[in-house]
Amino acid sequence: MSEQTLFLAWQDAQTRQWFPIGRLDADATRSEYRFCYTGGAERARKEVDFPWLMDFPKSGRYYRSSELFPLFQNRVMARSRPDFKDYLRSLALPDHADPIEMLAVNGGYRVTDSYEVFPKLEKRPDGSFVCRFFLHGWRHVDSAKERLDHLMKGEELRVAPDPNNPHDNLAVQIQTTDFQMIGWVPRYLAPDLAMAADGRYEAHVVRVNRRPIPLRQRFLIEMRGHWGNHEPMSGSDYIPLIELGFEDGVEPKRGLMLSG
Repeated sequence: MSEQTLFLAWQDAQTRQWFPIGRLDADATRSEYRFCYTGGAERARKEVDFPWLMDFPKSGRYYRSSELFPLFQNRVMARSRPDFKDYLRSLALPDHADPIEMLAVNGGYRVTDSYEVFPKLEKRPDGSFVCRFFLHGWRHVDSAKERLDHLMKGEELRVAPDPNNPHDNLAVQIQTTDFQMIGWVPRYLAPDLAMAADGRYEAHVVRVNRRPIPLRQRFLIEMRGHWGNHEPMSGSDYIPLIELGFEDGVEPKRGLMLSG
């Protein structure tokens, strides 16, 4: 595939808030990879004292490599694993999928840190969009667990904004067609997905993974909608710090207004 863009999200352990803190541009066919911090990293540093990553110690520069950076490579399964094909099936990906395609679906979750990976949401010329993600938060919805045991591949779902959510007024619920709430859209995608014009959403189950697949990768959902005039991921949280005027190796400028 041609160049793809992923974002790196970090969750603060105290507030449980997610911040998009980095951007990875990758062209696996040409072995070209570039990483940089985004405005969300500076906002996280100001609000909750986000620490720069050891792999990327300077905030205002581009890091380039002919190989996928270890921070990301360590979040996908090695092709040498005997269960690699089963792993691809759990992500609904073909056998020839590359690590960037895997990361775009699996979220790059690891139990050893507080980072996840998500793809750049693309707006089509007609204003429509399509994205896939694993259902979040379902383990905290006791009433949904029995219903989830009977969730089927291809099943149609409902999407509903959740403005009264005490943790995030831009939260987006996923419901069954009989209005059973079963979980949420990932928080780092919700602000953009909540902007679908006139509430025009469609969603369905792409894949249901059972044990031993990790809990966070049990229910793969595809969502479609239409944004109208909304431009996804266009706020300063997603803009490289270097494009916001930050200089390589220099402490970020004070007073810069950053927002999602």
